[in-house]
This record gives sequence, structure tokens and C-alpha cells, in this order.
Amino acid sequence: MENNEYTVLIVDDEPDIQEFLSYNLKKEGYTVYSVTNGADAIEMAKQINPQLILLDVMMPEMDGIETCEELRKISALKNTIIAFLTARGEDYTQVAAFEAGGDDFIIKPIKPKVLMSRIKALMKRYRNMSLIPDVEDEKVIKKKDFTIDKEKFIVIKKNGEEILLPKKEFELLNLLISKPDKVFTRDEIFHIVWGDNIFVGDRTIDVHIRKLREKLGDGHIKTIKGVGYKFTE
Repeated sequence: MENNEYTVLIVDDEPDIQEFLSYNLKKEGYTVYSVTNGADAIEMAKQINPQLILLDVMMPEMDGIETCEELRKISALKNTIIAFLTARGEDYTQVAAFEAGGDDFIIKPIKPKVLMSRIKALMKRYRNMSLIPDVEDEKVIKKKDFTIDKEKFIVIKKNGEEILLPKKEFELLNLLISKPDKVFTRDEIFHIVWGDNIFVGDRTIDVHIRKLREKLGDGHIKTIKGVGYKFTE
């Protein structure tokens, strides 16, 4: 897929930032749309189905974290890459961004060459989404102790409790359940779920596995020491 086949949505209330991002993206052949607030971002994203959303954190009325959470509720955007834009010193952590369903965290200001390098890496991540196996293209997957609704990104326990999973946790679970009892190595998981260009810490997988275990129970995701993880019924 060439750059001109990619659509990018910029969400930022600062005209200078919008102009900077739009100029550099268009120069590389991307199709670019811009809005200034979270509510408009949600409506625009529904219309254009972008491959990438560059989302400012600090915005009036609806901030980037809340906007991201709402975007992740839209099933048509489940594979859209969302990268947060934040100024140095803003009181938002990467944890909050990833918990909301973000894929990357870009600190402003950023030099044009560095910005485009990051965006190219994110587009590679988008292409890698096709590597994540889909279990018979089912929308709802039933397991012994829970049901997974792939359109809503939720897990429904036996007692009826619904758990909304952040995007990365959902993708990790979807990968593991695609081949029960297969051991996925850490390298495989990083490559398929996060892509080759990784800007997060070495313990990222461990943190996501721990959170999945807290939500699903300890018995389903097994650690194979020194190798990786597998899902069992």
C-alpha cells in the first residue's frame, strides 16, 4: 500500500501544530484530514475510517484520553492506529494513553524527519495487523469460562460480568486464543501485536499478560519460562 492510500486524521486545537503535521504528511503522500476537538474527531473518524489518528492529549471539553476511549468503542476503527501527541511536562503518562487504547505516544515538539520515521513505523504496524489470526472470522468466540465479543472488545464471564479490554490487551488475547496450546514466543508477540518498531519497555508483554490474568483468571494463560505464553481452556 502506497502512502497516498493511507488516510490520517489529525486532532489538535493548535493551528500551528495542525499545519506542521498536515504539511509533512501531505509531502509524503498521505491523505490528511484535520479537526480541532474530540467530538468532531469521533464523527470524522466514522466517515473517513482513517488508518492513523494523531490525537492531541490536552484539548478543551473532551481530552485525548476520553476521545480515544470513545474511538475504541467503534468496531469499524478497531484496527486504526492511534498515536497520542503530548507536550513535554503534561501530566499524562504512557500508561494512561495505552490503557485508553492508544498505540504510541509522541512527544511534542518533534523534528519532521523523526516524526515521519515514527509514522512510517506506525504504518508498518498497521500492515502487520493482517498477521493477527482471526478465529474463523467469528464475531463471538465462546470458551469454557467466558465469551469474547470481538466487535465490542469485551469479555463476558460466566456470571454475566462484562469486561471491556483495552485494544492491546484484546489483540494479545485474540492472538493467544487463535491457536490454543500453541506457545507464542515473546518475539512473535511483539512482532504481531506491537510491530517491529517498539517504543515501549521490555516488560510491556508481562504487564499486559498480568492484566489479562487479573480479568480472566490465572488458569488460562500459561507462562513457558524463557520462551513465551500460551492459552489453554
